[in-house]
Amino acid sequence: METLAYLSDEGIPKGNLPFDDDDLVRGYRALRRARFWDERASVLQRQGKLGVYPPYRGQEAAQVGTMLAFEPSDWLVPSYRESAAALTHGLPLATLILYWRAHPAGWRFPEGVNILPFYVPIATQLPQAVGLAHALRLRGAQNGSQPIVATFVGDGGTSEGDFHEALNFASVFEAPAVFIVQNNGWAISVPTTRQMKTKRVAARAAGYEMPGVTVDGNDLLAVWKVAQEAVARAREGGGPTLIEAMTYRVAPHTTSDDPSRYRTEEEAASWIGRDPVKRMRTALAHLTLWDDAQEEALLEELRAELEAAVREADDAPTPAPEEIVEHVFETMTPDQLRAWEVLRERA
Repeated sequence: METLAYLSDEGIPKGNLPFDDDDLVRGYRALRRARFWDERASVLQRQGKLGVYPPYRGQEAAQVGTMLAFEPSDWLVPSYRESAAALTHGLPLATLILYWRAHPAGWRFPEGVNILPFYVPIATQLPQAVGLAHALRLRGAQNGSQPIVATFVGDGGTSEGDFHEALNFASVFEAPAVFIVQNNGWAISVPTTRQMKTKRVAARAAGYEMPGVTVDGNDLLAVWKVAQEAVARAREGGGPTLIEAMTYRVAPHTTSDDPSRYRTEEEAASWIGRDPVKRMRTALAHLTLWDDAQEEALLEELRAELEAAVREADDAPTPAPEEIVEHVFETMTPDQLRAWEVLRERA
């Protein structure tokens, strides 16, 4: 299958780009913001200010490029590695910090931020994403537009039964969902070649009568363009699309992982040269849209945002114990109500 790309490995544009100058700069700013957070998150974890954290360095373009194609009224159903997607879709940085601190104030996302909590069990988010998409389809257009759902999974997750059940249901019911597989070559420590015979995950889409496309996951513009097409198709009633973003997790699986136990430094180094942030910055410089002064100004802006978010997270009050049962159902069941009353009395 052909792998779509608009930038060379070095970041030189291949012909005309499908975005105007303002969008190119906007895309890079979102990409650089995602990288900045990921770098600082690992530092915060080492300082004891975050719990175990799953970095995504090297995979930013797959997440940011996808979410740039979605509207705030659309939904994101992420796995545990989609912090970049969540930030791009509007999750406040302070909330993200609280979540990775396992602070209860980070478990409930703000009203109007259409993101479900991060899913840690592999691929369990996919059937739920399809259920959400199906419900949105049944409800129909909201404010003149059909809301749709983006959901992510890794290549390892495509070997789970939940993946196949979700694609089958989405296809049969034409659910307005976009599945994004971040194929980074590894299911924790198991290489893709040892956990599937299929050369391309996108080829599996044919079995469910839905489009499947393979894209250079380190090319922000290619991911963004493919996502736009999938979004338009879903919004117009054409059903789901499976996008396979070929990328690489340069960082460890989590901050408690040692990738040197299962992969070589040479393998990781070969992907560092295709770094998505560097490629996009090179493209902007080639088009005379970005320079060192703009980069430093952006970094200063990101430092200020992070410092303010850390202060906000540090000052966040611990929610009352009874709140843990207040947001399970719209109306509390009798058992929940009794638990709520007990928790209030003991507080």
